[in-house]
Amino acid sequence: MKDFLSPAPQRITSIDAYRGFVMFLMMAEVLRFSQVAESFPESWFWAFLDFQQSHVPWVGCSLHDLIQPSFSFLVGVALPYSMAGRVSRNESNSVMWLQTLRRSLILVLLGIFLRSMHASQTNFTFEDTLTQIGLGYPILFALGFSTQRIQWSALAVILFLYGLAFALYPLPGPYFDWSETGITADWEHNLKGFAAHWNNNTNLAWAFDRWFLNLFPREKPFHFNGGGYSTLSFIPTLGTMILGLIAGKWLKSAPSSQWLIKRLVITSAVLFVVSVALNLSGINPIVKRIWTPAWTLFSGGWCFLLLAVFYFLVDIKQNKSVFFPLIVIGTNSIAAYILAHTIDSFIDQSFRIHISQHYDLIFGEGLRSLVSGAIILLIEWWILYWMYKKKLFIRI
Repeated sequence: MKDFLSPAPQRITSIDAYRGFVMFLMMAEVLRFSQVAESFPESWFWAFLDFQQSHVPWVGCSLHDLIQPSFSFLVGVALPYSMAGRVSRNESNSVMWLQTLRRSLILVLLGIFLRSMHASQTNFTFEDTLTQIGLGYPILFALGFSTQRIQWSALAVILFLYGLAFALYPLPGPYFDWSETGITADWEHNLKGFAAHWNNNTNLAWAFDRWFLNLFPREKPFHFNGGGYSTLSFIPTLGTMILGLIAGKWLKSAPSSQWLIKRLVITSAVLFVVSVALNLSGINPIVKRIWTPAWTLFSGGWCFLLLAVFYFLVDIKQNKSVFFPLIVIGTNSIAAYILAHTIDSFIDQSFRIHISQHYDLIFGEGLRSLVSGAIILLIEWWILYWMYKKKLFIRI
């Protein structure tokens, strides 16, 4: 507890800017670069943006793949500041635990609600970003009171046991029913050898969900997730949050900016080397969709590096005015998350009703998604800016 006995530190602007950048990438899905790329098949520029706005099919990473780990990582980064604030208000451990469990439950339920918005009944699914964070948050909070040695040890144990469980789960046999997986035996992204233990919808997490998700009322029995996502990914996602917790403690107690930048960059490099070695050796592939241990380390490397970049640009170089649009989003990230999942179609339909059915054709058919998407983004940002000026923040 001694790390949290000092007065609550001031808000670190770079955290809000980094979080705002991540949420902007998520909100910018309304630009639908894939549609533009289809309209201009010869353009490498639109093909590049399309790739960066899409999840890779299995092994690998795009910019879009870094949204969820960054958001999870920043939950960990913010925790030491949150705990220090609670201690400065003389909150007891029991009060803090009640608030933690409340937050965890709200995150899980909010994730389920957002995934059920266009369904005929509640869609009990637990692979949503908010749900994954909510499932692991109480454990993260408990680790917030521990030493860094315990936190690093917890990370190592979680990733090792999670990887071991996958490795011990049997590979598909000669009579395996591939129709239950949504892919085929010759799917181009299937891995060979030992790495096959982490193939799409033939792994431990897929088997768990075929039991667990069918415990809930459903329109039809659950067989597989089309993207390969799974409930059990919350376990290695907890690993990502632990990395953020460690980074947050460094950020809060750094003796100097130079020391902090150096430590963040070195940690990033180490995580990159270890994760790439695991991937290239075939021991463990870098797969975001099932959050392999190698992915936890690889995406964690990017998170440490991005935190260092934002800290350098925003807090050290004092470029807060330049990053203000992102700061507005980052200070109210839950509101941004909800807006991005709820009102985009409402805004689009309102323009079609009150302005023109073809308002987005001003620059032609090929760029129509950029027009509608830009308008949606501007209105969502304006709402967040209004909330920012009125100091209306959604706190969970």
